[in-house]
Amino acid sequence: MSIARYDPFRDLRTLQEEVNRLFTGNVARSYDDEGIARGSWSPNVDIYENKDQIVLEAELPGMKREDFDLSVENNVITLRGERQFEKKEDTDNYHRVERAYGSFLRSFTLPNTVSAEGASADYRNGVLRVTLPKRAETRARRIEVKSEGGEGKTIEATADVSKAAGTKA
Repeated sequence: MSIARYDPFRDLRTLQEEVNRLFTGNVARSYDDEGIARGSWSPNVDIYENKDQIVLEAELPGMKREDFDLSVENNVITLRGERQFEKKEDTDNYHRVERAYGSFLRSFTLPNTVSAEGASADYRNGVLRVTLPKRAETRARRIEVKSEGGEGKTIEATADVSKAAGTKA
């Protein structure tokens, strides 16, 4: 028979681990009367840029164009909407519902190098693609430098963003 030491704080540590596990899980979901998760999802978004534009792509699976709204104001682009749960028939008995439904709001601050004018948006196959052009004064330019011998060399030049935005360095 082995001797086990008594640890008066063992039960307290076990309780703390249980509470920690409770709060690290997905607690934000609220369920309606059918047990469907509501208001706990937000669409996944990719934002990337190239030399001429910044592109935002958002996944909005199963949504119609009328279900969401896109706006740009004060250098903030906002995507808001709601994905509704559509029960096919009253006799349907769902055994598992893993997709989340409800309203969402995503906002992103745009850099000063982006112009909201000339922005375009396209929605296909559940993916929203928003293209925001960069301001002309902040785009990279190619400058050809000619020498006395007649040979030319092209140099990549980028605009100083701080001067283009009107701030002092």
